[in-house]
Amino acid sequence: MTAPQRAVVWTTWLDRLAPPAFIFIWATGYLAAKAAAPHADALTFLVWRYAGVVALVVCLAVLARAPWPSGRHCLHLSVAGIGIQALYLGGVWVSIRHGLSAGMAALIVNLQPVLVAALAPLVGEQVSRRQWAGVVLGLAGVLLVVSHKLGFGAGQALPLLLCVLALLGITGGTLYQKRFVPQFDLRTGQVVQFAASLAVTLPVAWLTEPMRIDWALPTVLAMLWSVFVLTAGGISLMFYMLRHGQVTRVSSTMYIVPSLTALMAWALFGETVSGFAIAGMGVTLAGVYLVVARR
Repeated sequence: MTAPQRAVVWTTWLDRLAPPAFIFIWATGYLAAKAAAPHADALTFLVWRYAGVVALVVCLAVLARAPWPSGRHCLHLSVAGIGIQALYLGGVWVSIRHGLSAGMAALIVNLQPVLVAALAPLVGEQVSRRQWAGVVLGLAGVLLVVSHKLGFGAGQALPLLLCVLALLGITGGTLYQKRFVPQFDLRTGQVVQFAASLAVTLPVAWLTEPMRIDWALPTVLAMLWSVFVLTAGGISLMFYMLRHGQVTRVSSTMYIVPSLTALMAWALFGETVSGFAIAGMGVTLAGVYLVVARR
C-alpha cells in the first residue's frame, strides 16, 4: 500500500471514529465538573486547566515544529477560542456552581444545534427539511432525558443568564471559526485559543472568586482528565469534525451528550435513569440520525 493510500485509509477511519469518540469525551466533562466542584472555585479551576493546556500544547507544537498562525489568523483564533472555551465553559461551570440544575443547564446548552441550524446560511451551509426535523426531534429527546432534573427556583436569574451566555458563546465561536479560520494547525491553533481564554478568565476569577483550589485526589484526577482528555482530545476532535463536515451535523452530535452522561452518572454515582430518560435517548438518536445521515 502506497503512502497516499495509507493516508486515505487513515482519514476514512478517523472520520468514522471521531464522532463517537467526541461524544464520549464530551459527556465526561460533566462528571469531571461534579468531581472537582466541592474542591475548587469554578473559574479558578478553569484558569489552571487553560494554563495546563497551553503548557502541554506548546511542548507538542515545538517538538513537532508545527507552523504558527499569522497575526490575522491569531486574532480570528482568539475570538473563536474565547467563545468556545472561556464563555462556554465559564458560563456553564459558574451557573451550576451558583445553583442552576444540571438538567436546566444541559437543556439550555443543547439549544446550540437549533441556533447553528438557523444561522448556518451565514457560513454558506443550507439545512434541509429533514435536518430541521432531526434538530427539533433531537431537542425533544434531550428534554425527555433531563426532564426529571429540571428546576428553576427563586434567585436563579443570574445563573440562567450565564448559561445562556455559554450557549451564545459556543454557538458564535463555532460559526466564527468555521467562517474565518476553518483551516489551522490544531497544536499551535489551540495554544492561541487557550492563551486567549486564559487571558480573559484569569482577571474575572481574580475579581469574583477567592480563587480557592484544594489539590485533593478528585481535583487532581479531574484536572488531568480535563487537560489531557477533554481538551487535548475532545476539542481537537471537534475542530477536526468542523474542518471535514458541516457545522450543523457536527453540533447535532452534542444532543447525545446528556443521554450518555446520564448513563455514566448511573454507573458511577448511582443516579437514577427514568423511563422518560430511556425514551428520550431513543428519540435523540433518531433526531441525530436525521441530521447526520447522508441521503
